[in-house]
Amino acid sequence: MLKYIVKRLAMLIIVTMGVTLITFSMMHWAPGDPAELMAISRYGLESVNEQNIARIRVEEGLDAPIFVQYWHWLEHTWRGDLGRSIVTGDLVLDEIRLKIPATFELALAALIISLIIALPAGIISAVKQYSPVDYLTMTGALLGVSIPNFWLGLLLILLFSVTLGWLPVFGYGTFKHMVLPAVTLGAGMAAITTRLIRSSMLGVLRQDYIITARSKGLSEGSIIHNHALKNSLIPVITVIGLQIGHLLEGAVIVEVIFAWPGIGKLLVDSIFARDFFMIQGCVLLFAVIFVIVNLLVDISYIYLDPRIRHKKEY
Repeated sequence: MLKYIVKRLAMLIIVTMGVTLITFSMMHWAPGDPAELMAISRYGLESVNEQNIARIRVEEGLDAPIFVQYWHWLEHTWRGDLGRSIVTGDLVLDEIRLKIPATFELALAALIISLIIALPAGIISAVKQYSPVDYLTMTGALLGVSIPNFWLGLLLILLFSVTLGWLPVFGYGTFKHMVLPAVTLGAGMAAITTRLIRSSMLGVLRQDYIITARSKGLSEGSIIHNHALKNSLIPVITVIGLQIGHLLEGAVIVEVIFAWPGIGKLLVDSIFARDFFMIQGCVLLFAVIFVIVNLLVDISYIYLDPRIRHKKEY
């Protein structure tokens, strides 16, 4: 198992290096001159001239060939130096540290909401297959998958904030501020997970060992809890792991709609301001989180399914 984890860590480094190369290249292909933007930020729009721009280009190493710039950026990134924001002049890493708790808080709340909805709904729907409860659950799941995050967010704002006045439209800091963005972000994930749990559970419930357990007179609750649930969760964990990446993507839209002060909103603001170093830092962070989550999902496979562990060892 240790050998497998080391291999996956090596793959993680390779993937991360690829992401850094793509991110760095894209920022240099994007329109706009970083040196000019830095000059405007430092000296003001009225005081910008060719001499100031040329001086900044030399100071920041922007006059070097792109592969040299990439290597220098990698060296600084390895030491935890992601540069300074072109707009505010603050360290990118400090800005990310300030914003990341809000994004993790929102993603965690959305994940919890989705699991609270999906686990019982998916299990009951599978156990009560073709019943009214099953049809109702699947209709709700279909609606949840079909409605885009931004549209659901606007509907929730109209209903609970504008019409009923129960919850704030935007902001951060209290439980009430979190409800609407977390539900908006978690609804789609809950719908997908419900359908997957139902499908996986149905497949497991038809296995021979489940039939044998029933023939021994075990209760249905015991069969589901002790025999069916763990095996049916293996594909579900895969999807949940991949959806954590989609949670971060969805957080970008949801944070903008609800003015949530997280990494997603920081990234969008940076794109509008063409804050190159901040964009690079945010994208790199998202990529690293995504590959780490994938690694943890793979490791959880080995724990949950002994057959996979056996294949990895031999």
